[in-house]
Amino acid sequence: MGAKMKWFFAVLVLMLGLPISGQAQDLSGLARLGRESSYITDAGQGVDVALSLSQPVPWRVRFRDNPPRLVLDVQEVDWTGVAGLLQGSAHIAELRAGVFRPGWSRLVMVLKGPMALSLGEMSTQNDTLLRLRLDPTDAASFAAAAAQPEAPGWGMPTVTDLAKPPQRSPGKLTVVLDPGHGGIDPGAERDGQTEAALMLRFAREFKELLLRDGRFQVVMTRETDHFVPLETRVSIARAAEADLFLSLHADALSEGEAVGATLYTLSEEASDAASAALAERHDRDDLLAGVDLTAQDDLVAMVLMDMARAETSPRIDRLAAQLETSIKGAGLKMHPVAHQKAGFSVLKSPDIPSMLIELGFLSSARDLARLNDGAWRAKMAEALRAGIVDWAEKEAAIDSLAPGPAPALVPSPTPSLATGTSANGD
Repeated sequence: MGAKMKWFFAVLVLMLGLPISGQAQDLSGLARLGRESSYITDAGQGVDVALSLSQPVPWRVRFRDNPPRLVLDVQEVDWTGVAGLLQGSAHIAELRAGVFRPGWSRLVMVLKGPMALSLGEMSTQNDTLLRLRLDPTDAASFAAAAAQPEAPGWGMPTVTDLAKPPQRSPGKLTVVLDPGHGGIDPGAERDGQTEAALMLRFAREFKELLLRDGRFQVVMTRETDHFVPLETRVSIARAAEADLFLSLHADALSEGEAVGATLYTLSEEASDAASAALAERHDRDDLLAGVDLTAQDDLVAMVLMDMARAETSPRIDRLAAQLETSIKGAGLKMHPVAHQKAGFSVLKSPDIPSMLIELGFLSSARDLARLNDGAWRAKMAEALRAGIVDWAEKEAAIDSLAPGPAPALVPSPTPSLATGTSANGD
């Protein structure tokens, strides 16, 4: 059997989940990486990978293109220390690992060129050792492997894989909170802190504040530190029949200095170079996690979406203006250009008012300190809550002037909450 045929056979076996040498049985519990016994090293024209694990786990390997990358899914491995295995490889540009979906982990190797899998096996004779061998291949062969369809049961996380949205409560405003990044995609990082963790904490606190208000129903795109694809985040909002979608971030700039909160609404043309760079980085995180965002809408769908956006866009602009007023009125720091536009994928739902909020920048020591200050977070959450309430009330008034019954977007608060909440969220 030729080398190319061996490679395609290995990929086919791994994708179909057929038993191979030492294939893991279906075990539960968290496996851990043995850092000292693992390595990723260039060998000849290729790369040898050896991953020592504390126990056997189900696994599979496949390839993705643009950028070229190897994707290893396992159930479930603590990848702590794996980044240290990559040291100056001529064939691997980047290594990412983390929780891909509840119960599953993912290791992504971004390749510097097309590579073929010539060996893939898990040995359990003594210690558990997952071995991979990558060798150079031609672009056409790599593209063919990357285009292979998902095997049954290996698809991307869908709305049904995540928490089912609660049934809508009549008269309540349904808000979907989207803590940016998560799992394999930590987002921006500084001083041991990640954007994903900081935004999840803020989203949880913000959710509690909205629920205490009594006028909101809240859905989270993720409740834990796991990866959710960008398209799935929007699908969650649609499944929840959301009245509002807020994506929460705190990015970092490699050049220049940015301080304060920024409100982003959708535009195919970014407000400035920094906005374009942030949008590109947010969307690239899906690619690096093994997701391809290449689906194209047909002509009819595009026309219908343009019609929906024409109705939704003015509502989003009014929301941005109201939130800016509320945040500044609370004495909270905002970016000098508080409302900007960018082509973030999570803002592209044509029928749901959507906004991406950069609460601050981890590249700013002052912003990072604010994000770690519970009193500041409570004050920001309260400003956002008040701004949303004011916006919803004004939208209801506008709708009342249109033909037909006007929806009551924000009913009166419950008597026990009529006085609202303090800036500290107590």
